[in-house]
Amino acid sequence: MARLLLLNGPNLNLLGQREPETYGAATLEALVARARATATAAGHELADFQSNAEHELVERVHAARKDGTAFLIVNPGAFTHTSIALRDALLAVALPFIEVHLSNVFARETFRHHSYFTDIAVGAIFGLGGAGYELAVRAAAERLAVRAGR
Repeated sequence: MARLLLLNGPNLNLLGQREPETYGAATLEALVARARATATAAGHELADFQSNAEHELVERVHAARKDGTAFLIVNPGAFTHTSIALRDALLAVALPFIEVHLSNVFARETFRHHSYFTDIAVGAIFGLGGAGYELAVRAAAERLAVRAGR
């Protein structure tokens, strides 16, 4: 059993209320529950953390290095386009991660087309809504199995 961490950035606590035509009607709690069930079915544990504060996300990434986290799933929200600090934290802990976005950022405003994370992620999922979290959990579980020689 491995520990996965689902990290969510700013404004994702408003899912279900915020722009449902873009982000869907499900709450963050519902999406996390679905991702957790997927992790459990794959024999893994899923922890989650959401913050609107960049420094709290950075600190949680730092803590992941010491708490047994084997893999990260990261939806940086708006920090995707601005946070070198979060990028540096992910590089510093050297844990594999998958970048996830509920919306297709490439079908949106031009400023959303650049990510500080995609080039250092093992993979990225864009525009599949809440299913993106579940797919990321499955992909993480597959990568962990390969790493373990299964």
